[in-house]
Amino acid sequence: MIFLFLLVVGGVGIYVAIKLGKAAARKARTVSTKLVTQVNAMGTGEAAETERLRVSLRREVSTTRQAVDHALRQGWGLGDLPALIKEIEEHAAVLDSQLGMYAQHRRASGFIDHVTLERLRDHYAKLTTTCARVRADLLDSQVGHAATGLSDLHDRTELELEARRGSAVRDPLDEIDELYRRTVEQPHPVQQPHQQPHPLQQPHQYRQPHPPEDRA
Repeated sequence: MIFLFLLVVGGVGIYVAIKLGKAAARKARTVSTKLVTQVNAMGTGEAAETERLRVSLRREVSTTRQAVDHALRQGWGLGDLPALIKEIEEHAAVLDSQLGMYAQHRRASGFIDHVTLERLRDHYAKLTTTCARVRADLLDSQVGHAATGLSDLHDRTELELEARRGSAVRDPLDEIDELYRRTVEQPHPVQQPHQQPHPLQQPHQYRQPHPPEDRA
């Protein structure tokens, strides 16, 4: 039983190692191909120009795929757009291989096939333009969706702040300070000093009558 268990574990380990080895080999081939393309694109001539078209095409398709995947993660309805992107990727893969073959033939031979090169350029322009239009449409939809959300957020925030201002409890110290400030700023009436009336200026009813004069 122990031997059988070890045999099963060993078989599973070998299978996993083979699968990982194949995945690593595919990854290494892909990286190596991209590196060779990058190096060849640094040269001059039509072969280098063709390699630069391959690099640009891969970047355009990859960026478009990322934009579509992002929209799908957000849960937006994209209709048939994911299927169209898949077709674009398939056509881009075919064009990439055709550009690679043309660049290889151009480096190996001095013969220049202007007709084929123009057709490859035309296919490249159509694919890259399609990718750019897809990204522009997705970005426009995202900006419109974000604008709607921002407007709603702004309105709700204003309502909440207005409600807080109306129901805010004032600090008693602030009320005392305001009352004191109003008291200091109010003008006080000037009180006139109380004056005693002069004896000669007493009212008529308080004056003593003069004695009658003797008449001879």
